[in-house]
Amino acid sequence: MKTIKVIIVIITVLVIAFFSIGLLVKDTTFTTQITIDKPVATVFSTFNDTSKLKEWIPEFKSIETIEEKLGKTGSTYKIIVDNNGQNIVMQEKILAFVPNEKVTLYYNAGKGNMLKKDDYVFSSHDNSTTITHNASCSSGKFIMSCMFPIFKSKFKEQDQEYLNNLKVFLEKE
Repeated sequence: MKTIKVIIVIITVLVIAFFSIGLLVKDTTFTTQITIDKPVATVFSTFNDTSKLKEWIPEFKSIETIEEKLGKTGSTYKIIVDNNGQNIVMQEKILAFVPNEKVTLYYNAGKGNMLKKDDYVFSSHDNSTTITHNASCSSGKFIMSCMFPIFKSKFKEQDQEYLNNLKVFLEKE
């Protein structure tokens, strides 16, 4: 009987700790960065060329324009990505678009399951370009918001992999 009580106490503590994460951590944030041996105009152009997304984001399937605005800021798109055989539909909104300097994207994936803001800053150094990516993830669903801090390293690893893929793609051209 004492063993059962100990197990119940341990499970209770773990459940409380898990749900506390969602109450205490509202946004999961991280930064990734890459330097590419190409001029900023080339890097920025390729980064924003939707016909080349599949080259550096392997899960990318399609993009459809919902609303295109002059200057890109405020434009919205429907994006479909493959998540291990399951299609994930998300809406992308361009919050900021400054040619050769900055792109800020906001994603709503899975009807509020994941809300993500990606801020990419492009800086030129001689004939190379550094992309600094600041990301912030949250969720409209409490259970998901409890899980995001646990998976922060996985999110960061995946976004860094995309930047690494972009570097490889651009530098082989």
